[in-house]
Amino acid sequence: MTLQWTAVAFFLYAEIVVNVILCIPFISAKRWRRVFSWGIWNWLSPYWNKCFFTMIMVLIVLFLDAIREVQKYSGPDPMQDAKVNPNVYDHIHMKLFRAQRNLYISGFSIFLWLIMRRVVTLLNQVAVSAESSAALQAQMDNMANAVKQHEEDNKRLRQALLDEEKTVVAKNQQLKLEIQKLESQLKTSESAVHRAQAEVEAMKKQAKGLAQEYDRLLSEHHQLQNQPSASDKKDQ
Repeated sequence: MTLQWTAVAFFLYAEIVVNVILCIPFISAKRWRRVFSWGIWNWLSPYWNKCFFTMIMVLIVLFLDAIREVQKYSGPDPMQDAKVNPNVYDHIHMKLFRAQRNLYISGFSIFLWLIMRRVVTLLNQVAVSAESSAALQAQMDNMANAVKQHEEDNKRLRQALLDEEKTVVAKNQQLKLEIQKLESQLKTSESAVHRAQAEVEAMKKQAKGLAQEYDRLLSEHHQLQNQPSASDKKDQ
């Protein structure tokens, strides 16, 4: 195996190992996202696309070269030479085997290289989706707690309003009782005032009668004083 195909084979083995590690089930996408967020990946990110397409181009060139080698050693001309010389037949089959081996190595390298990129992208997307879902779940939990708190506040307000309404009703009843009591007291006071006014009128009438009687007696007294007595008449 030449140096270039040895390098491609090691690259294929490395891709297999990396893809197997990426597919380990107990390593979550969040952990891979934390790994991918290391500073070294941020430093390599400007060169990542260039490296990816360069490796694709190199592997495609090697894949096409392997196809050319397979077609070269599987054509009719080498087989005619192999029928003439048995040693050439073994040599051609060895070349064909190496060409097919190189074809499989380069083809699987291209395939796993694309798969590895896709797996890394999907892991990042899954991690971002998980973080978004966690954030949305936290928001939903906060909204649920807020709704629950509002419901509890509404219940407390309703209870407070009911209590206040009961208090107001009780106060109104008490005020009605007090109003009724005051009305009864007012009626009693009005009847007492009417009786007092009647007594005052009676006393006024009585006083007026007494004054008239007094005036009459006073006038009679003046008349008696003004009349000459009988002794005076005899002296005359």
